[in-house]
Amino acid sequence: MSYKQMKWLILIIPTLTIGIWEYVRHEFLLPYISMDLGNLLAPVIVFLVSILFLTQLFSLIERNQEELNQSRALQAAMHEREKIGRELHDGIAQSLFLLNAQIDRIEKAGLTGEIPYQEIKESVHRTNAYVREAIANLRYPADPQAIPWMHSMNSLIEEIKQETNLHFDVQWGIPDDMLSAKEKVELLASIREALLNIHKHAEAKHVKITATATDSSWHCSVSDDGKGFEWDKPLGSNRYGIKIMKDRAETMGWKFMVERHNNKTIISIRKERTA
Repeated sequence: MSYKQMKWLILIIPTLTIGIWEYVRHEFLLPYISMDLGNLLAPVIVFLVSILFLTQLFSLIERNQEELNQSRALQAAMHEREKIGRELHDGIAQSLFLLNAQIDRIEKAGLTGEIPYQEIKESVHRTNAYVREAIANLRYPADPQAIPWMHSMNSLIEEIKQETNLHFDVQWGIPDDMLSAKEKVELLASIREALLNIHKHAEAKHVKITATATDSSWHCSVSDDGKGFEWDKPLGSNRYGIKIMKDRAETMGWKFMVERHNNKTIISIRKERTA
């Protein structure tokens, strides 16, 4: 039984009960029951009938509410699992990828004996910091004042520069106070994902990060001159990063687009002006 049906039954049962009682009283019981006694019995009968029928409806409502609470708890648990997965992928997995790239360099440097121990120690330290940050983010809400926005992005760019020959062109025009704490976290994570995808798959030489803002809307794009990818294939494990960025944008109400134009792959994230 739906909530709408329950609502109408709750409204109708007392009204119908008093109507039936008044009809029976006037048609059949007037010779036996006085007006005063009939008026006294009316609320008693309505109360008894309401108890008889409405308690069943209330029990049904309570069961439905319990099922709804269980569904919400399950949905919240799934949301937390997804959040943990994103934290792991955005920070730890990407740091381990960079660490793996450094190990490859060790193998190549084995002939000359030039092993970059300091770089490896720094990578391990960053991975450990990502773990601590991920745990902290799951426990506490983000503090807008505690998010070093441009510093975080510049650090990421410098980290990738150390492992590749990529050249970066950054033109950032979104004011810091235009982004909420959650928007900063999600947008930075998406940019990080785009840059790591370029590093891992694109074989690009140049990367351009552009961000512009007008009133309450803004647009951010990451483009590269790499080889791109096969557009006709569905999102799979090798394009998990694009799926994560798309999901992030949908969750935030942003528009997400990936296109190939003039031999460049362009990832765009846009927040439209709110009415």
